[in-house]
Amino acid sequence: MPATPLGTLQPRSQVIDRAWRALGPGLEPLSGPGGAPLTRAVKLLVLPLVLRPVLRPELAGDLLTDEAADLAAGLLRGDGPRLAAAAGWFTLLKRVRRALRVVGGNPQDLYFQRCYELAAEHGAPRPPDAEEVARKVVLELAARDGGRTVEALKAHLRDPATERSVAQALSRAWGARPVPAAPGAVPEADALSLADTVLDGCAPADRGASGKRGAPGGAFPADGHVPRYREQECGTDLRDPGDTAESALAALVGGGHGTRLGSALWAAGPASAWGPEGVPPHLGLSADPPPPRPGVGSTASTATLPAPLDRTLYERVFTVLRAPGHHDLPPVPELVAAETARSCSPLGLSDESLRVALLVGGRLAAGLDPLGTAPGPTRAHRAIDRRWRRESSVARARRMTVSPFDAPSAHGTGGGAPGAGPPDGGAPGTGPAPTQPPAPTGPPASGEDLLTDLGRSLRTPWIAYTRRLWARLHGRDAHAAGIDGTAELWSLLDGVSYSVLMDHRARVRAALRTLTDTTSGSAA
Repeated sequence: MPATPLGTLQPRSQVIDRAWRALGPGLEPLSGPGGAPLTRAVKLLVLPLVLRPVLRPELAGDLLTDEAADLAAGLLRGDGPRLAAAAGWFTLLKRVRRALRVVGGNPQDLYFQRCYELAAEHGAPRPPDAEEVARKVVLELAARDGGRTVEALKAHLRDPATERSVAQALSRAWGARPVPAAPGAVPEADALSLADTVLDGCAPADRGASGKRGAPGGAFPADGHVPRYREQECGTDLRDPGDTAESALAALVGGGHGTRLGSALWAAGPASAWGPEGVPPHLGLSADPPPPRPGVGSTASTATLPAPLDRTLYERVFTVLRAPGHHDLPPVPELVAAETARSCSPLGLSDESLRVALLVGGRLAAGLDPLGTAPGPTRAHRAIDRRWRRESSVARARRMTVSPFDAPSAHGTGGGAPGAGPPDGGAPGTGPAPTQPPAPTGPPASGEDLLTDLGRSLRTPWIAYTRRLWARLHGRDAHAAGIDGTAELWSLLDGVSYSVLMDHRARVRAALRTLTDTTSGSAA
């Protein structure tokens, strides 16, 4: 580990793991078979409720100093009794859930944080009052869903009459979609010029905007507001890039450029104007362009979801019902009707500001270059590239590109956007550029193969980034939440980049663990 003035740096995950195991028995419901905390226990309990890195910035990074590691271990040790009580409540809530035959939602997502609240209020569950408290909690959370569950979706579409009606509605909506008479460049040159203006004005200024290491979006206020930086502060002219970006974004939305892009993809035009050579017009959002007409469908799995524009109606509704905040959605019949129209809309989105966000995000993804050293074309590219190039995993991938078995592709900026596993459950590698070799169809055979695949993914800018971006835009569309201004757009684009980076980092760690286990096994 690298040394700091305060000593060595320790992975936060290891610090949490050691401190968790030291708490002793009683945490089994929140732990995996080996005794380590469940991933959701860390995400929903340890980080937000025990360590609270928002209030303790020294605990926010993936690497902790010795002093910060001692603080984290002490916080977990002090909260041990409450965590054990929360584990007891979780066991009780699951038992009551089964007795009440409640099946909607993931129990860990639904109950972990509520169990912590119950532990803080009541301590460990004690009969007979605990049974009644648990029953009220289970029924309250079940009523909160209001039938907005995957099980309700299955029941709704299982009815033959309903399925026929939905299939007919899909057919009508698909026949009414706007398809241009002739294919053309996708997207248009003027749309890309406006997108570049947006990307240059919505991101932080190059000088002093990189922020703290690993922090999303640089040094931004906690409320997510993005300050405007005048060009004179960067030593250029007196124009305010924020105002110019707002005007460009308004022009994109007002001109219907998102709709025009989505409609052009249906025309299956071979031309692409995204920038780097080999970037497909559909940016990997469809495996077999033009995107096919969506079917009704009857099953879905997060592990086997196809590319976004290739999904059935069932798969599209399935993803929004599995996302946080689904209890705010309309009832399932209304949701299915809305999704029927949305699935046949340009880019699979009904709001024009969200279509434009996908256009701008695609332009961003096509120009990212985490493996390179040259500055990107816009502030947004440079801000995200800086964060990626600081990653040790990216540096290793850059070294791996000289290997004869994984030579880099030679196109455009030479770049690739952050690569990661399926950002929204889709299969990795679906929809690669025609000039690139097909992605592996099976799991890598070793840690070295995993690292090689990760290095390759850093050179495919349109896959991981645009899929995750589409998934978030789809969720906003389902909640009728458009994009209001460049500050909100940048928060979204930068957040997607940071999320993909975290996934990439996790995959690198998994690959290194595989390498370590293989080496240890060989030595034994």
